[in-house]
Amino acid sequence: MKIVICASEVVPFAKTGGLADVAGALPLALEEQGQGTIIIMPRYKAIQEAKFKISRLRPDISYSTIGRSIKVYFIENEKYFNRDNLYTDKNGDYPDNLDRFAYYCRRTLELLKEINFKADIIHVHDWQAALIPVYLKTTYTDDPFYKSIKTVLTIHNIGYQGLFPKEEFPKLGLDWSLFDMEKLEFFGKVNLLKAGIVFSDVINTVSPTYSKEIQTKEFGFGLEGILAKRKKYLFGILNGLDYSIWNPETDKFIAVNFSATDLNGKSKDKKDLQKICNLPAKSDIPLFGIVSRLAEQKGFDILAQAIDAICNLNLQLVILGTGDLKYHLLLTDIVKKYPKVISLHLKFDDCLAHKIYAGSDIFLMPSKYEPCGLGQLISLKYGTIPLVFKTGGLADTVNKDNGFIFQQYKKEELIKAIKDALQAFKDRKQWGKLMQNAARCNFSWDESAKGYIQLYEKARQK
Repeated sequence: MKIVICASEVVPFAKTGGLADVAGALPLALEEQGQGTIIIMPRYKAIQEAKFKISRLRPDISYSTIGRSIKVYFIENEKYFNRDNLYTDKNGDYPDNLDRFAYYCRRTLELLKEINFKADIIHVHDWQAALIPVYLKTTYTDDPFYKSIKTVLTIHNIGYQGLFPKEEFPKLGLDWSLFDMEKLEFFGKVNLLKAGIVFSDVINTVSPTYSKEIQTKEFGFGLEGILAKRKKYLFGILNGLDYSIWNPETDKFIAVNFSATDLNGKSKDKKDLQKICNLPAKSDIPLFGIVSRLAEQKGFDILAQAIDAICNLNLQLVILGTGDLKYHLLLTDIVKKYPKVISLHLKFDDCLAHKIYAGSDIFLMPSKYEPCGLGQLISLKYGTIPLVFKTGGLADTVNKDNGFIFQQYKKEELIKAIKDALQAFKDRKQWGKLMQNAARCNFSWDESAKGYIQLYEKARQK
């Protein structure tokens, strides 16, 4: 198949979140499975020629290569993309984001014709690329070049929808008949993600459970109705994990390497982590790790409510991340109260993150909702047992054989799950088996790519 990946951010060129990781890793896995893939993204200020070996194709189009021969095409526009950040500045979202990404979507379709890449599938990601299926079925519907192209939309987090005032609708160059509740209109505004949901041939999310959750009022963010109408074409495929980066056998950041078949080195990584974090170097005390954005979505509301009770249990806790100021302040105060129990690092630190995944006994991830989640996938690979709330991708990857799950989003349930983990930790033989089960889990991108190829075939048959 000939596949186009369209995303507003792609590793290694530009990244603000997990979208970039997926958009960079999936094409490489597709290439390994014999698919002909290209990527099209905006050319941001940070994408420098010297760093990425970029060549010129047209005055406004440049390209680079990843993998063996995957072309990454950059759409250039000084006015729209030559900025320090991708979507926002210190005042919030860029006011012309609708113009910027509508331009990207139109130029992407024009570019395919210019380079004569007659795609079988255009795979678009999130609201920034969601107008591509719309233009394909409206503006370009009579052009024979685009006639048989099918589209797949991946929703990474339905909370981000691309909402704009009704007054900006004419900028899209679409007929006003499309601005109604069955198509682009959403409570009097333009909704680009909704547009993609309506016009794409097939829709998917980044885990099977999340694909069901977003059809409910609790998790649908107002789009549950339109998703229910399209549920026949809505699927969930779990994100993969890049094991070339996250692998305890080869990880250069950790003190001692180890493997799923020989986890002995892990105890030395725990000792190393305790030393770095100024915690007592005790092997018999369970060490909990958190690498996260400090936000309510990530479970910090119930964690904050439970933190005193947690710190009075026989455990240690290392937290790495940044986020909402209220959690910064609360956790800073807690550290003063329990300096031998909790170690707090309010920053981004890739090296320390690796050490936390390798050196912790238990990885705490009580997210309120989690479309896929990477933290639990990484911790499993490192034999660090995840403790999670049953939601989204966490529900699809963690079970009683490799972790701990609580099913009601309450502080009492979180505390109970932690106590269960502490009790289990005392049985060293059973704990060793749990670690082996975790470390043997396989969430590689090869498996995810196979799922996407099946999804592309569904779209082609539609």
